[in-house]
Amino acid sequence: MQNNEMTVTPWEVEGVIDYARLIQEFGMQPMSEMVDEIPEPNWLIRRGIVFGHRDYHRIVNAMKNNEPWAVMSGFMPSGMPHFGHKMTMDEIIWHQKMGGMAFVGIADMEAYVVRNMSWEKCREIGMLYVKSIIALGLSENSVVYFQSANQKVKDLAFELSAEVNFSELRAIYGFMPETNLAKMFVTSIQASDILHPQLSFYGGPKPVVVPVGADQDPHIRLTRDLASRISIFSFEIIENGMRIRSRKGVEYLRKLTDELDFDKIVYEEHVDIFGDLDEIERNTREIELKLGGKAFIPPSSTYHRFITGLTGGKMSSSKPESFVSLLDSPEDAEKKIMRALTGGRATAEEQRRLGGEPEKCAVFEFYNFHLVKDDEEINEIERNCREGRILCGKCKRMAADMIKNFLRDHQEKMQEVEGRLDMYNLIV
Repeated sequence: MQNNEMTVTPWEVEGVIDYARLIQEFGMQPMSEMVDEIPEPNWLIRRGIVFGHRDYHRIVNAMKNNEPWAVMSGFMPSGMPHFGHKMTMDEIIWHQKMGGMAFVGIADMEAYVVRNMSWEKCREIGMLYVKSIIALGLSENSVVYFQSANQKVKDLAFELSAEVNFSELRAIYGFMPETNLAKMFVTSIQASDILHPQLSFYGGPKPVVVPVGADQDPHIRLTRDLASRISIFSFEIIENGMRIRSRKGVEYLRKLTDELDFDKIVYEEHVDIFGDLDEIERNTREIELKLGGKAFIPPSSTYHRFITGLTGGKMSSSKPESFVSLLDSPEDAEKKIMRALTGGRATAEEQRRLGGEPEKCAVFEFYNFHLVKDDEEINEIERNCREGRILCGKCKRMAADMIKNFLRDHQEKMQEVEGRLDMYNLIV
């Protein structure tokens, strides 16, 4: 999607982001409509930082009904983990605490192909991501792996690749005839990352949520399509029921209709099943598994807002001054915060008279996204800014002190993690 104001693609994020328009144009659902349904929503959801979703109702239903479900996301080890990555890590950890099985992928195959990084460097940096998410609170009930070491992911990626052709990849990713084969195959690896929690080894089909930024939505849409393409049966909601087709011939459809104990009308190339939609879908997937199919459920997804760089504009891994790394020394982080762009006025007098503009402030964003989880406390910080009761220097100092304390604690925990990595059954 591109126009004069906003560009959001997997390769480029530019302009002023209109999240309401993103929801409409990308075909997402607003998370605001789900908040009251979610048990104990975290601060990112409550504050609209997680602003959109696809099929998150599957996850909420699984939470409420104590049914199996999972959360999966990944990190490309092309640079040091920073607070932008921390937001995704926080989302994974919260979902795990809400009952989901956590899958964390280190996208070393993608880094090798896309960023021309050596395997040794991918492993070195990738382990920093692993230690960071464990230090933040990921429990041992997790699957943490490097793509290159996970045979299940690679095997499934090969199967998925049979369902995609070059014309489709060109339309989605802009690949050209000179694009190398490995770069194209990595798209199947990404889809496999998302779908492999539903393999029988991990308990079979289940709802899986993928927390990402909106720029990653093309990957999600392709993976949702692949989940359906690689499965035997496809679903279409009709009045009072579902229309089911077989992707592998009418003989599978006959076997399905023989076993499904619902009111139905059988046609030559599809069958209309009437009754409770969840029951129809659940029974059909169970039958597909007996027939040797995958029966994958299209993955759910959540979308968080983009983090503003400390110097304004987009945060960039090529501009260290635009972000705080989780490996920065507390003193370096302090300097970055004290130099950060704020929503303050030109003079202290104007600030006291007119108040600040926290919505334009990279420092307030740090408070809102990372540093302050109590809603009353963040509201007070915002009021003090808008009403001119606090000047930017003091506000920056408070944030810098909080970040310094966080980094000291986090880096100590990362060192402690070193001695218990074997408890996480890492696939490396």
